[in-house]
Amino acid sequence: MSHISANAATWAAATEPYPVQLAPGVHAYVQPDGGWCLNNAGFISDGRTTAMIDTAATERRARALREAVLASGAPLPGLLVNTHHHGDHTYGNWVFLPEATAVGHAACRAETLANGHQLHAIWPEVDFGTVEIAPPTLTYTDALTLHVGEIEVQLHHPGVAHTLGDTFVWLPEQRIVYTGDLVFHGGTPFVLMGSLAGSLRAVEQLRALDAETVVPGHGTITGPEVYDTIERYLRYVTELAAQGHQAGHTPLEVARGADLGEFAQLRESERLVANVHRAYAELDGLPPGAPLDPVAVFSDMTELNGGRPVACHA
Repeated sequence: MSHISANAATWAAATEPYPVQLAPGVHAYVQPDGGWCLNNAGFISDGRTTAMIDTAATERRARALREAVLASGAPLPGLLVNTHHHGDHTYGNWVFLPEATAVGHAACRAETLANGHQLHAIWPEVDFGTVEIAPPTLTYTDALTLHVGEIEVQLHHPGVAHTLGDTFVWLPEQRIVYTGDLVFHGGTPFVLMGSLAGSLRAVEQLRALDAETVVPGHGTITGPEVYDTIERYLRYVTELAAQGHQAGHTPLEVARGADLGEFAQLRESERLVANVHRAYAELDGLPPGAPLDPVAVFSDMTELNGGRPVACHA
């Protein structure tokens, strides 16, 4: 029985963040239940140096992540990789500065600066604590390789997918990949700020790695079988949007009339309308990642959610 399958029931029942050792020196940090603002992170250490992958949405959660690293016996990170700019993955960066150098795609840096306190604007009622915007100061464009002792850590940009500046982190010897929000395990994919077609291409790139262990941006640790669900969902949205666009229906009308079928079991199903908005933008010839009106889209998600605003659970 694999390490993943042996621990799946325990992980599924967890309600508090927990670290998981995936290989010697390689950890994931999972925040249940993986819903809005409850992202995953990770850290890699040889006992002398540490690289971290993403942080957390609130000061309290970022400091808990910091304590988890120290409790593992690893030193605090000297490098901090951001998989993309969203605040649940970057708000906690400042807690690890100035000791850590933040690393990310060039567009991740630009979007982090441009969006600022983005989560505050969407969820003003949430106590995020102190948040100092700290974008990557070391950037790359296509690929970058880091070394943590003998552990090779490859950073790859898949193109515009979940956002303009995504990174997935691949450990070729351990066959472990940290996907950021290219993968939601148990949650609905979200491509509002990226590209539907690009997200499908990103899944192809992830699949080609032949990873054994997949650390998603949200949800429990899984294996490459998760790609099948994501790919089917993205193709479902592609077909649904094409039909609705041709018929002249609004994204909200399309989403309201949709039969989610197998995808009804995924959390945050209201993201469907946001994904249709992005699909429409692509059908209209807008470039991948072209800005859409977040107020209008979140309003549509609220409508699709039965009038209940989507909630940040951090």
